[in-house]
Amino acid sequence: MPVAVVLVIFTVRSDRLNVLLIERAAEPCRGQWALPGGLLLEGETLDAAAKRKLADETGVADVFLEQLYTFDRLGRGRAEAVVSYFALVDSGRARLRPESEWRPAWHPVRSLPPLAFENDRVIAYAEKRLRGKLEYTNVVYSLLPERFTLTRMQQTYEAILGERLDKRNFRRRVVGLGIVRPTDSYEKQGPHRPAMLYEFTRREPMVL
Repeated sequence: MPVAVVLVIFTVRSDRLNVLLIERAAEPCRGQWALPGGLLLEGETLDAAAKRKLADETGVADVFLEQLYTFDRLGRGRAEAVVSYFALVDSGRARLRPESEWRPAWHPVRSLPPLAFENDRVIAYAEKRLRGKLEYTNVVYSLLPERFTLTRMQQTYEAILGERLDKRNFRRRVVGLGIVRPTDSYEKQGPHRPAMLYEFTRREPMVL
């Protein structure tokens, strides 16, 4: 039975949650956008295939990556089973392929173009999983640089949730959970006084 993997690769750009899509250069669905993915190579495991595609499309490997769900045949794809993964990538680190064919591009999740292979179902499922993980894990570490302001961290949460958060409550919660700690560095932000930079206590998945 042909098995494929697809990746929902999320990032935050301009305070909006984005997903990486590929413009298909061949049939079926030529010219439409779809999630990156493909059939497994001979002898390749599912996890290895997902890691390979993530590195091929973004140039990074040491980020949050998790198996999401197995879908029975999506659209007109060749695979009878499609195993989906989702990954979180800091857009400042990602380096998309420069090719004009099978062109990759970031797209805001809330204004997606028509997608091939029912990929909208996969993205919706991944977005729901990501929102849920904000409640009990530290996964946003994978969307932020090594050091960041609490304002930027809050903006990342707001981009995922699609709503504004109370600044004071947010800071009290994330600092109280012990997932971030202050550094001895500051960032100048316009005419305001410099903002303290923070870092995650652990840059790996952690259940709170």
